[in-house]
Formats: sequence, C-alpha cells, structure tokens
Amino acid sequence: MSPATLQSEDLILDYTHAMQGNATIVHADCLEWLGRIPAGSIHGIVTDPPYGVKEYEFDQIEKRANGNGGIWRIPPSFDGSNRQPLPRFTALNERERGQLFRFFKEWSRCASHALLPGGHVILACNSFLAQLVYSALVEGGLEFRGQIIRIVRTLRGGDRPKNAEEEFPGVCSLPRGAYEPWGIFRKPMPPGMTVSECLRKYGTGGLRRLQEGLPFSDILDIGRTPKAEREIAPHPSLKPQALLRELVWTILPLGEGVVCDPFMGSGSTIAAAEALGYRSIGIEKYESYYQLATGAIKPLSRISVERDQIDLGFNR
Repeated sequence: MSPATLQSEDLILDYTHAMQGNATIVHADCLEWLGRIPAGSIHGIVTDPPYGVKEYEFDQIEKRANGNGGIWRIPPSFDGSNRQPLPRFTALNERERGQLFRFFKEWSRCASHALLPGGHVILACNSFLAQLVYSALVEGGLEFRGQIIRIVRTLRGGDRPKNAEEEFPGVCSLPRGAYEPWGIFRKPMPPGMTVSECLRKYGTGGLRRLQEGLPFSDILDIGRTPKAEREIAPHPSLKPQALLRELVWTILPLGEGVVCDPFMGSGSTIAAAEALGYRSIGIEKYESYYQLATGAIKPLSRISVERDQIDLGFNR
C-alpha cells in the first residue's frame, strides 16, 4: 500500500485522535504506533525525543512540577527570565545508558518500518548523548547522514563541581553549551537505487533546497524560543517555530508527502508543518501533552516568523 492510497484510518487505527487542518494528532505510544501502521506510510520524521530515560518518568515529572528537582536541574535566572528546568543527562548511570541505547535502537527499527525507502529523520539531541544515541539509531537500521548545528546559548554545562564550588571556583565540569545538534538519518534506499530514482519512485532520498535554489545549510543561527510561543505552549523543551519550519521544509525534498513527529509534545513540529501547508501526523503518549497540543497547534502555526529568522523565501 502506497502513501497515496492510505486512508486516515490506516494511520489512526483504534487510537484517540483529533484533526487539526492538514494534521492528524494521535494519543498513542510511538513505538507501538510506528510498528502497527502499514510499512512505508510516511515520508519523513522531524522530532525532539525525550532522550534521557529518566526525566519523563512520572515520579520525575511530579518532582519537577513540585519544584523538588529530582533528575531535573533548576537553572538560575538568566537575562531577567526564569528558565525551565533541565534534565541532568550526566546523572545517567551505565545501566540507564544501556537502557537509552536499547530504546533508540528499537525506535530506529520501528521508524524504519514506517518510513518509505530514502525517507529522512531529523532528530534533536545534545552534545553529551549524541554519540550514544546516533550509534543506537544506526544499529537499528538507519543511515547516519550528518548533523544540523543550531547555534543557541543554553544553560547546560559550565557548572562548578557539585558541592565543591568554593573549593574549586576556577573549574567547570563541562563546557557551557552554545549549540544544539540535530542528527540527520535516512532509511536506506533499495540496493543499487540512485537518489534520482528514489525521488521519482517514492518522493524521498534527498533534502529540499531553499526556494532561492541554495542548498539547505547544516548551521542554523536560531536562538531561544520567543516568549509568545512559550505562552501558547508551555512545554519544557519547546523549540521555536523559526527552527522547526526550516527543518520541516527540508524533510520533504519535493514538498509533498507526510511529515511525522512521533514525540509530538505540545505539537510545535506539527504546527510548523501546518504553517507550510504540509500533511503531518503527530503522536504523543502523555495525555497532558496531547491535550496541550490540541489547543496549541493552530495558534503556533499562525505565528509570524521574520525572514531574518528563517531564510526560506517566505514570511509567515
């Protein structure tokens, strides 16, 4: 069955769902959903997964909500704003790192089933875990195709040794983060198939160039998520529409097909697809985030993005 002949029920199955313009959002566990839908149902994936294995467990979410921290590090105020809590990825032990590897290996297998041959995955990560996560995705069957580096100063790293700040004031345990890596992966094309043949047959295999004809760049200087967007969708890892619209734009090389976000969260990737007129489907496991997305997608998709924030040849 090709994506052109798929009906909505083929992707919705028996899950709770809602329609948002060209988008469908589904309340489901993404591993289960990716494994159940027909093979080759989607053209590309843009997602920001919960790539620490502890921070989104129920007890840790409760601690964050109560201000108790747990695995979440409560950062100091910065430039007059109080920042969202950040998960302590460095707190993962060897067993938890193995659990993380196994999760992303299995996720890679499920994503490969759902993607068309040549379909791309653009996945947010962080500098500390990228090597582990990328290796797991490759072992699960996806090809590593490079990275997109988002230039953005974060509050990760730069801390003095815990409980010894006064003793070692001139030491930091990790460098202060100034970039965010997004891994680029691709489902392998059939043996012997060229990119041009894959484009003709599946509409996949490459990345979409900018409207001016320039190639998509792997360096994006797009800063923090604007306050107006955070007020619409108060999610702890909300990415800006300026960034997501660039990533969603490039994931469909011919500007046609279905974009998927299996870790939908507040629906910001789906909102970016909606702003571009792309068909999309978002999957979210947690009820509270699924409900947040139902009200956030439309207003986020209407956010105006200035041309100096996103150079795609349009201003929305």
